[in-house]
Amino acid sequence: MRNIVVTGLGFVCSIGNGKAAVRENLRELRHGIEPYEPFSDPRSPVKLIGAIKGFDTRSPDSEDWTWPSDVSIKRDVLRGLAPHGLYAYYALVHAIADAGLAPSEVSNPATGIFTASAGSVSMIYHNLTRMFASGVMRCSPMGVVNSVVGTLSFNLVAAFKILGASCGFASACASSGHALGYARDEIALGRHDRMFVVGGEDGNLEAILPFAGMRALSQAETPELASCPFDRRRNGFVGTGGAAVMVLEEENLARSRGAHIYARFDGWGQASDGYSPAISHPEGLGLVASMNRCLASAGVTPAQVDYVNAHATSTPIGDRSEILAIKKVFSGGRMPSVSSTKGLTGHGLSMSSILEAAICCLALDEQFIPGNAHLREPDPEAAGLVLPVKTKSADLRIALSNSSGFGGANTSLLFRRL
Repeated sequence: MRNIVVTGLGFVCSIGNGKAAVRENLRELRHGIEPYEPFSDPRSPVKLIGAIKGFDTRSPDSEDWTWPSDVSIKRDVLRGLAPHGLYAYYALVHAIADAGLAPSEVSNPATGIFTASAGSVSMIYHNLTRMFASGVMRCSPMGVVNSVVGTLSFNLVAAFKILGASCGFASACASSGHALGYARDEIALGRHDRMFVVGGEDGNLEAILPFAGMRALSQAETPELASCPFDRRRNGFVGTGGAAVMVLEEENLARSRGAHIYARFDGWGQASDGYSPAISHPEGLGLVASMNRCLASAGVTPAQVDYVNAHATSTPIGDRSEILAIKKVFSGGRMPSVSSTKGLTGHGLSMSSILEAAICCLALDEQFIPGNAHLREPDPEAAGLVLPVKTKSADLRIALSNSSGFGGANTSLLFRRL
């Protein structure tokens, strides 16, 4: 089994486009949550979103979109993209540059790509509305590939001329955790030398507002009360979109070309709750199994873990479930620091796993532990957990990142500083 390292990161998220902005906002605990104009309709009980800056994808016509000028995109590529496809393209360009990869290393039989997204509800709605109003032959010929689940893979494989494996993952909020885990396995088993892993979400009204019908979204109108994981007053999550990209490589290959190594990806685990299609097991049993399998695959004991980036979205049920799971896994030994960076970013749904894994790699590389933004009164159930309120410098060696999705899908990912 070969070792796998992280050599490139790319971000488009509410706290910044690019690793420098993300790192600074993590350190300073500056959130990216804002009022969202489409939610100003009095019929919408939800008012806030983790806002993406520097991009305008409000129009269903990609020719109207704007994005930061440091990345250029050909028109024939753009017309196949959903909004989150644009974010992912931008983030992937940045991740490739961050990893120092040449075009021949990107388009190479030993380089593959795994993606995670829920598709584009807004583009599906637009395309179907147009079909029913004007007839199917008046629809865009790219209407399927710019909207359905898999749209990230279809478009990025073609645009970046990927020759290795490609696959899309859809397991709700654990999607990009699964994409990362299986990408790691591809390299560990010798099938590929390098994998790009991409997670993205539109993060617009159509993608987020339906969760209000599940009573999952916060209706608070101030960010500090709306996105406050582990706080006694939490009342739901704040949705967001964007994209995050990680470049994984076989360690010897990365070292031979002098790549900067953020962290080694030492193991992962997954398990299911077998309990409910929509809520976590009340005792966190699936997440307990996921974390234990992750630790075992990496050959790490609970006492060696310095930091846990929690899935905690700021929902009453989900946060409590994870609190109990963490207590079970780390009881009887040294308790790691635990934080949920969703207090800053909002909840990115299927991109949340990779966004938070990338944050763990930044933290390991820069030697800091992100604080729990907006945590004022911890849930009494959290007594015994180490929940830093401020970001702090630390001798950080091992970080574990959790994610949980619908159907009780849980993933845990472990990264080590070299």
